[in-house]
Amino acid sequence: MSDRPKLSGVLETVLYFTDEERTNRFYSEVLGFRLVGREPGRSLFYRAGKSVFLLFQAEETIKGNTLPAHGATGSVHTCFLVPADAYESWKRYLTAHDVPVIREIEWPLGLSFYFHDPDGNVLEIANNDIWPS
Repeated sequence: MSDRPKLSGVLETVLYFTDEERTNRFYSEVLGFRLVGREPGRSLFYRAGKSVFLLFQAEETIKGNTLPAHGATGSVHTCFLVPADAYESWKRYLTAHDVPVIREIEWPLGLSFYFHDPDGNVLEIANNDIWPS
């Protein structure tokens, strides 16, 4: 379709939480994301590099009072990109903060490892853009 408007990227990613304070401690203190806003009892807003990373209380966002209803239950996934020279440091850092690495994968274009956040979401850190251009 030649008249398709252009997309320039993904602006934000959302995961869901059950305990707001525990979640804020993990993403602020362990991962070092900068909290840029919050709606108590509903959402936390972070900057992760040039992207926005959102965490919502699924029981609240499923109501659809403000935005269209959305939410998830169970384990959800997202991947963070780090500089190649920081990859091993991240594995050591997380392990030192009692966040175990649950699996590491060698992809054709790089490496990544997986771990859980306090709500059981599967997080991944990659040392390169592991997807073909």
